[in-house]
Order: sequence, then structure tokens, then C-alpha cells
Amino acid sequence: MQITGDMLIGASEVRGTKGTLRAFDPARNMEIEPEFGAGGTIEVDRACALAAMAFDSYRQTSLEVRAHFLETIAENILGLGDTLVDRAQAESALPKARLEGERARTVGQLKLFASLVREGRWLTATLDSAQPDRKPLPRPDLRLQKIPVGPVGVFGASNFPLAFSVAGGDTASALAAGCPVVVKAHPAHLGTSELVGRAIQKAVADCGLHEGVFSLVIGAGNEIGEALVQHPAIKSVGFTGSRAGGLALVNLAQKRREPIPVFAEMSSINPFFVLPGALAKRAEQIATGFIESVTLGVGQFCTNPGLVLVLDGPNKQTFIDAAAKALSQKSSQTMLTPGIANAYQGGITHRTEQRGVQTIARGTSSDATCAALPALFQTSAIQFLTSAELEDEIFGPTSLIVTCADVDEMIKVAEYLEGQLTATLQIEPEDHDIARRLLVTLERKAGRILANSFPTGVEVSYAMVHGGPFPATSDSRATSVGAMAIERFLRPVCYQDLPADLLPQSLRDDNPLKLWRLRDGKPVQA
Repeated sequence: MQITGDMLIGASEVRGTKGTLRAFDPARNMEIEPEFGAGGTIEVDRACALAAMAFDSYRQTSLEVRAHFLETIAENILGLGDTLVDRAQAESALPKARLEGERARTVGQLKLFASLVREGRWLTATLDSAQPDRKPLPRPDLRLQKIPVGPVGVFGASNFPLAFSVAGGDTASALAAGCPVVVKAHPAHLGTSELVGRAIQKAVADCGLHEGVFSLVIGAGNEIGEALVQHPAIKSVGFTGSRAGGLALVNLAQKRREPIPVFAEMSSINPFFVLPGALAKRAEQIATGFIESVTLGVGQFCTNPGLVLVLDGPNKQTFIDAAAKALSQKSSQTMLTPGIANAYQGGITHRTEQRGVQTIARGTSSDATCAALPALFQTSAIQFLTSAELEDEIFGPTSLIVTCADVDEMIKVAEYLEGQLTATLQIEPEDHDIARRLLVTLERKAGRILANSFPTGVEVSYAMVHGGPFPATSDSRATSVGAMAIERFLRPVCYQDLPADLLPQSLRDDNPLKLWRLRDGKPVQA
């Protein structure tokens, strides 16, 4: 499939007239053809108007039609073959094996949502029978289901050109809910975005859906993103990126005449607690695994363990020495973009200058361009608690070890932390009493709590939560990964005493969809 540099607005290919853009190959330190035409408010308005026109017909499609549509997108993405992987590799410098795995994850989550749509449980069909003889007042017939909120704006992420981008989790869950989607392509993945966008565009046509179900817009600067969030047709937004970027979108959305939710995944340092029993038995093993997690993908995972807490004692130095040795053997590697590489280097330089922080290991230099040199730092709990900047996320292959005098100080640090995507406990049975004390805090601080593993790696499943209290996300009630992600783009509607022939299929007495429903407080398939 040829990359043309056009936007995909409904069924049309549209050439932007607000300047030009080119993708960039960070490994070769050069721009990539072709030239893309940048869009602006006119193109956003056209895409959003089409999405609004598509909404009612798309949300009323049958569950089977919608599920088949998601599966068709998945098959079309697979049909792109090496063309997609090769372009994504050129635009991101990520290894081919990593991108093939990410493609499989992207396809897998589309198929998960197809299965979820068919089940229909997300509709939350609920029936409360009328009680005409109830005293002192009768109860009406009440029925509830969830419906899609409306067209959704999605922002492609820099660190996952497939799984968190054009056909990623935000798009897949919004389409599953019945919401048309307008995606703003990330400027680092222009060609990858067009290829995937064409796969979705073709699926829309193949499934006979309204062309406005999907559009892809591109643009330089903030104008096109701001226009997308502020467009009155858009009813919700999905975003993965920096805290500054996420908060800017949240503020724009709240200033609209009709404020809308922005589900932004932003900043997390993912604290990693090594408790005494685990430290005594597995210090070197844990340290080695921790460094592998820190440097995985050049540290460009939102679940990167950027903070490690250990207790003072005879095994502390064993852990630190093993971690330092493992990190010193890691070489500098190419980051996703020059901007990300520059930001990483700035963050590392600033950390080395902070009072009370010791550099304990650096990686080895290489001839990679846009490179990040791994770095490991150490400080005390007292210093951490009195230096707010030490909690700042540095996006890349680095972490900070915080040494605590005792368990109370470790818990104090846990209480001090902002909201997180993850918190990890390395524990043995003798650590369970300490773990119980920590869990009371960590449940309030994190969206996912792990034991004896490493946070880099997010399963696409029914139980997964990839979210957390601010600033990990802008809404701690939501997840951007897993089946529950569909909930972000739904709202409940109650139908009171509606005639039977006007009820939606999910709420009719004969249950034509054969759904599991809550009838008078009891789950039944009737």
C-alpha cells in the first residue's frame, strides 16, 4: 500500500494546505518521504461533522455488525504485512520483533472488543418491574441500558505507534461502544498512521458503514489538536502523553460551552518496593530484573519503574551493587524522537545537579543517534521527602533508588507519592505483614499493584487496569487498556414506562439478544 501524505476524512483523501510535514527516522537522523500536507480547523470541522452525521446510524448497528467491523479492521492491519512494520520501524527506531509484538497486541485488543461487543454485558441491561400496588406510591416500570456518548477524538501516542495510536486501545474501545472516531496522528508516526488509517477506512467501506465512522487528521503545532477538542461534535477525548499535554487538553475541554471528559494518561514513576525478606533472599535477582525493566524499550514505557525503595540493612548494598553492575553493561540506544532524547538528557543533567542525589551507575556509550545513556541514581528518604523535583518523571532508561531507615519511613514515602499507574511489591511470606500496611496506601495511590514481577508489560484482558489517580491519569475511574476501557465512552439512560415496541432490543421482555440482564436485582438470561 502506497503512502501518499494525505489525510483520510471519511471516505476521502484530503491534502492539507496548512504547510507540510515529514516523518523522521531517528536511527538514521534524517527525514523520510513522502511529504504530508498539514491540516487545520477546516479539515477538523469536516471530519467532526461527518462523525456527527454517522453517530446515530453507527450506534444503532447490531452487535454482530459492530463486532465484525472490529475484526475486519484487525484483518486489514494484518494484511498490511511487512509494509506496516518496516515503516513503523523507520519512524520509531523500535526493533522489528517489538513492533511485530505490538501489531499482535493491536489486533488482539480489536478482537477482544469484538468479543465484548457480542457478549453485550457492557450495555448493563437492567429491568425493574412495575409495582402498581406498592404503597404509599406505585413504582413505574424502569429499564436501563448504556449508550455511546458520541463522536470521540483520539490522540496518537509517541511511544506505541500501533497499540496506542490510530487503531489502538482508545479507538478500539470507542468504536466498540458505538462512537465514531476522529484521530489526530502523532507527528512522529505519519506514515504508520496513514497505513493503519487506510486499513480502518477500508473496513468502514467493506462493512457498509457511514463514512464518518472514522477520520484521520494530521497537523503541525497545537492548532489542529485544539480544534479537535473544542469541536462541539466531539463528546469525549482519549490521550496518552505528557502531563503538560494532557492537562492542556483537559483545560480546553472544560472551557467549552459543553464541557467534555478527557481521559488522559500522563505521568507515572511506578514505585517499586523491595521488602526485607525478598531483599535477603533475592537481592541480586531482583536487581537484575529491575534493570531489565528500566531499560526495556530504551525506558520508553509509561510503566517504567522510575523509583525503587529499599530498607537500610545488610542486604541493601548487595541490591544496589547488583543494579549498578547490570546497568553499567547497558549501552545507549536510539530514542523515539530527537525531542524525547533531548528531554531525557535535560532531565538526567538536572538530576545529577540536585542536592543529596548520588550517581551510582551509567551505561556505556554507543554511536547511536538520538540516544539515551542509561543512568541510575540514589538518595535518602529524607532527601526525597524534602525535594519535590525528585518525584518528576524522566522518560527514558533511568531510575532513582531511595533508601529508607525503617518500614515507617518507607510508608511515609508511599503516602507522599502522587498517583501512579503501578506499584510493585517484591515480597516473601515473612514480608506479608509489612505488605499489608503498605497496601492500605498503595490501593489509594495506584491503578495496578503487582507482586514479585515487573511493571513493564500491560496485558490486554478483562481484569487489566491501566490508569490511576492523578497525575497518572486525569480520571482515576477509567482504564485505557482492557475490556473496561469501553466504559469511558458510554453513559446510562433510563426508560420509564416506555411502550414495549419502543424499547431498545436489550430491554425487551423477550430478550431477543439473549443477554445476561439484571431483572429485579437478580442476574438472569431472560
